[in-house]
Amino acid sequence: MTLSQERILATEIPGPRSRELQDRKVAAVSAGVGTTLPVYVERAGGGILRDVDGNQLIDFGSGIAVTTVGNAAPRVVEAVQRQVADFTHTCFMVTPYEEYVAVCEKLAELTPGSHEKRSALFNSGAEAVENAVKVARHHTGRDAVVVFDHAYHGRTNLTMALTAKNMPYKHRFGPFAGEVYRAPMAYPYRWPGGPEACAEEAFDAFVATVHTQVGEDNCAAVLIEPIQGEGGFIVPPPGWLARVAEWCREQGILLIADEIQTGFARTGDWFACDHEGVVPDLLTTAKGMAGGLPLAAVTGRAEVMDSVHVGGLGGTYGGNPVACASALAAIETMETEDLRARARAIEGHFVPRLRALAERHPDRVGDIRGRGAMLAVELVGDGPGRTPDAALAGAVHRACSAQGLVTLTCGTFGNVFRFLPPLAIGDDLLAEGLDVFEAAFDDAVGGKVE
Repeated sequence: MTLSQERILATEIPGPRSRELQDRKVAAVSAGVGTTLPVYVERAGGGILRDVDGNQLIDFGSGIAVTTVGNAAPRVVEAVQRQVADFTHTCFMVTPYEEYVAVCEKLAELTPGSHEKRSALFNSGAEAVENAVKVARHHTGRDAVVVFDHAYHGRTNLTMALTAKNMPYKHRFGPFAGEVYRAPMAYPYRWPGGPEACAEEAFDAFVATVHTQVGEDNCAAVLIEPIQGEGGFIVPPPGWLARVAEWCREQGILLIADEIQTGFARTGDWFACDHEGVVPDLLTTAKGMAGGLPLAAVTGRAEVMDSVHVGGLGGTYGGNPVACASALAAIETMETEDLRARARAIEGHFVPRLRALAERHPDRVGDIRGRGAMLAVELVGDGPGRTPDAALAGAVHRACSAQGLVTLTCGTFGNVFRFLPPLAIGDDLLAEGLDVFEAAFDDAVGGKVE
């Protein structure tokens, strides 16, 4: 049965059955596992999530950029069903299978650069990042890794060290892995010297940080999200990333691009690095790659990836055959339906509406940024300066939730509203979702924000 692509408010949100399930969740699940919107989903497809109370919500989150091709995409469903019927697991390190190899071949084809590449498959983005650092350290014989302010790279011990934000990701979970150094991020909206000076000054600050705190000869890798995700969808100024990449090459430092949220058509290119022609030495992927199933990868230059001794990379579930089949079907969907173009079209729907909102509320919308179907607005207080307004972001989010629109916030200061709709969403739902968001924003700014 096809899920109708319409917003339906059958009950209050969350409804009675969702509230019952939330009570069970509280009794059975660790309190450390939070829930943004406690509506319990029973079906999903296209741009709609249907909950157990019969409400149909417009999805502007894609499970945090995972269901890029849409939930239960037909090719993905067929491929997964076929693979489950064949076999579900053998462990690639014991008795391998073609699906793993085929995903690695596809990664070699699609990731930036025409050089010879190798890949290794894992389960999650954090696991991919951790293994990319392992590979970089092994290949270079160096220990230090440089990351950036506002970065988010995961929740394992090493990736918590790489992540910039304390609460909720790092608070009281230390001590963390060592030899991690942090440089200022090229954040045009909040750069002290202003957006026009950001590219030059941020690059100089990055170089100075590596030179003074690390030493170029001690640095194994620079790890960067080409567009930062959880940190606030921060897009560095044009040319900055390319300069960082060039400088790393000159110093013999590996550039690792964390494309876990930006990859696979999300930004209108296969990868965000493509926008500026940047070719990283190593690239990490996950999220949108496998149509909702857990799969991640490290892809890199053959000489770098092959430098690791046999047995140095792997994991029991890494490159699970069902997840690999799902990824191949999801990538086929992206290619056949030209979802890169769809991401650019979604940007065309959003940006004029967001700019109009900023014109109505110039003191509250500080910045509009992003690329493709990865867009955000940064919200600020109505007083002088650019004081982050997390309370306003929270109020708008709650109002959207009550009206059946799934939204996400982010940012180091909790004041960034981010939009990550599935690329399978229809134009009518995009327009209706933006109507809901705008009304919620207008009401929150016009009324009292708690």
